[in-house]
Amino acid sequence: MTALTVDHEPHQGWDDLVRAWEQTDAPEGYKVEIIEGLITLSPAPANYHNSIAAKVQRRLYNVIPEDWNIYQTQAIAIPSRLGLYIPDLLVAPDDVSSESGNYIPAAGAELVVEVTSKSNASHDRITKAANYAQAGIPLYLLIDRWAPGGPTVTLYGEPKGDVYRVLHAVKFGEEITLPDPFDLTIDTSTFPVG
Repeated sequence: MTALTVDHEPHQGWDDLVRAWEQTDAPEGYKVEIIEGLITLSPAPANYHNSIAAKVQRRLYNVIPEDWNIYQTQAIAIPSRLGLYIPDLLVAPDDVSSESGNYIPAAGAELVVEVTSKSNASHDRITKAANYAQAGIPLYLLIDRWAPGGPTVTLYGEPKGDVYRVLHAVKFGEEITLPDPFDLTIDTSTFPVG
């Protein structure tokens, strides 16, 4: 992952940082996020990464309410943490994304799913987990293809401050269950490893 430093004087605010994010001219396919006040570029994810996200998305469509949606490129903002992220999958009610603009408040999300890439796994495990918890997102599903002990899937919930409780953790090949309002069991044996 390549990090670009943005001139961000202490007296400048969130709006200036977002304006710089909006004006970043990234190569096609790159994801542009703000992580801890730095504008970062990530290359397009690998095929296995996209395959896992697609499998989870397909399962989620069977259980979400009609007035919710699943987004793959929706930016969510956490201004208090100088964060603006584009999760691999985001589940939110339609009315949250009905406003014009380039991002929605992270607090409007019901579930965020991140699939790690080798180059940004620590952001997904640490920075994003803390910021998603701080924003009050009820559930965070981390699909960690690059976990030190082998690929794992961890469901975080019950956010308090910037900490989540681990609700369930499994190795690839096992099932993981998302609680209400999803009531969904995902068989991770279908996830490609590579």
